Amino acid sequence: MERLASGFGLIEGPVWAAGQGLLFSDVAGGGVFRLAAGGTVELVFGHRRGIGGMALHERGGLVVGGRNIAFKPFDGGSTQVLLDRGANDGNVGYNDLATDAAGRIYVGSLGSPVFDRAAPIVPGALVLVDLDGSSRVVARDILLSNGLGFSPDGKTLYHSDSRRGSVCRYDVGANGHLGPKRVFARAEAGAPDGLAVSADGAVWVAMAGAGNVAVFNPDGTLRRRFAVPLPMVTSVCFGGDDLGDLYVVTGSDGAQSDRAGTVFRVRVDVAGLPVPPARVSLPAA
Repeated sequence: MERLASGFGLIEGPVWAAGQGLLFSDVAGGGVFRLAAGGTVELVFGHRRGIGGMALHERGGLVVGGRNIAFKPFDGGSTQVLLDRGANDGNVGYNDLATDAAGRIYVGSLGSPVFDRAAPIVPGALVLVDLDGSSRVVARDILLSNGLGFSPDGKTLYHSDSRRGSVCRYDVGANGHLGPKRVFARAEAGAPDGLAVSADGAVWVAMAGAGNVAVFNPDGTLRRRFAVPLPMVTSVCFGGDDLGDLYVVTGSDGAQSDRAGTVFRVRVDVAGLPVPPARVSLPAA
């Protein structure tokens, strides 16, 4: 596993952008960064902390999570809020997110602060932001919402609930509605965090605290594990011109420094699924 960049607090939200490289956030230190093909790292957006999930938008920018769901244009224009906190079940913010083939956004809300260990655990929800900008809750009772990803046919949504130690699955209806939650796979060690889906339907899950990426077959059985040099494996995504590179990002917990967050890359034998850009409407300027 090749080490590409290090020195961050808690890396999250990796997104492959063709022609740009890998985009990722630093939850602890703040900001969104770009890792270019030549290995250089540059700041794309500064200041904002707590971005646990990101997606490209067709209008030339990023949709980012955190205290709200917002669109940040690459051209330096103003940030536009797509979904504010408190609008659904009194949540305190949003974590990971994903887009479906239509460009709708699914995002997990947080019922209680993630890093306040003294705070009571309050379940969050799964919220759908539709193409017209409207939002609705499509699933509930998620103790700690993390990675989201769709099966190749778009009919199944996978979702990590880290505090329950499980990856769940939902059947997806034509209008984006979700069927009942079912357990897809359980973690033997660590907590399931970010995830990505490959073209053969396998689900690749970052196992936070366990130092590995677990690969599950479409039936939920374990295919293999990739060992990662740091324990706090937070997320994964596929990249490269053929989507045959697996990018793995980590935080600093369990390392000898609080700036040990690292981007790794490993070549794999199956390509990832292309992730559609968000197409939700933007608020009027």
